Amino acid sequence: MKVIDIVKKNKLLTGVFLAYAFLFIAMPDKAYLSVSNSMYYIIEMLEIMPVIFILTSIIEAWVPKEMIINGFGEKAGIKGSIFSFLLGSFSAGPIYAAFPICKMLLKKGASVSNVVIILSAWAVIKVPMLANEAKFLGVQFMGVRWILTVIAILIMSYLVAAFVKKESVPMLQEQDLNQITCVDIKEQYCIGCGLCEKLLPQHFEMADKKAKWKESILSHEQIDRIKSIMNKCPAKAIGFR
Repeated sequence: MKVIDIVKKNKLLTGVFLAYAFLFIAMPDKAYLSVSNSMYYIIEMLEIMPVIFILTSIIEAWVPKEMIINGFGEKAGIKGSIFSFLLGSFSAGPIYAAFPICKMLLKKGASVSNVVIILSAWAVIKVPMLANEAKFLGVQFMGVRWILTVIAILIMSYLVAAFVKKESVPMLQEQDLNQITCVDIKEQYCIGCGLCEKLLPQHFEMADKKAKWKESILSHEQIDRIKSIMNKCPAKAIGFR
């Protein structure tokens, strides 16, 4: 029964595991090549993501919510679109590094349309990429492609905002206190920093370099204390269920 629950909670990982198992049986050479490529990206993520989580936590703690709302919120208008283009265009790192940052911006008041602009600009119109594009394909090609891409991004941001609401983004909505039964620590995300144990040693402990919840029951008073730890967790590995 426990195995079934684990599989249900990790459907994507289960699917990947089954795909690899099939490859090793049917096409071993392709399987070894696939594992080699996967390990390259896993190592890259392990090098980049801790820095991104720390940066996200710093922004979340130090940048006031009002500043995010004024710069990237629903009523930011053209200013918000420009700020979003600049943030995405001058970013560094692969596109997956943008997801935790954009989720944090959504939580602090950024609009869906501006988050789409940030993600799209991060992916296709970063300044270093534009410089290389102009060098190898010419300034005219780069300029026309950039203008058309910006137009497409603006149209896409409007359409996504029209169909996708903030309430549909996981973990953005507040949970009903009466529905919370325990603390859920996602071990696959936990980086073993020990911050939760240092701040609330009566509730958290470290075991095998992973955070563990010590209590069996959860009171409303504890929920308020845990929320502050959730916001400070650099890996966003702590939640309720």
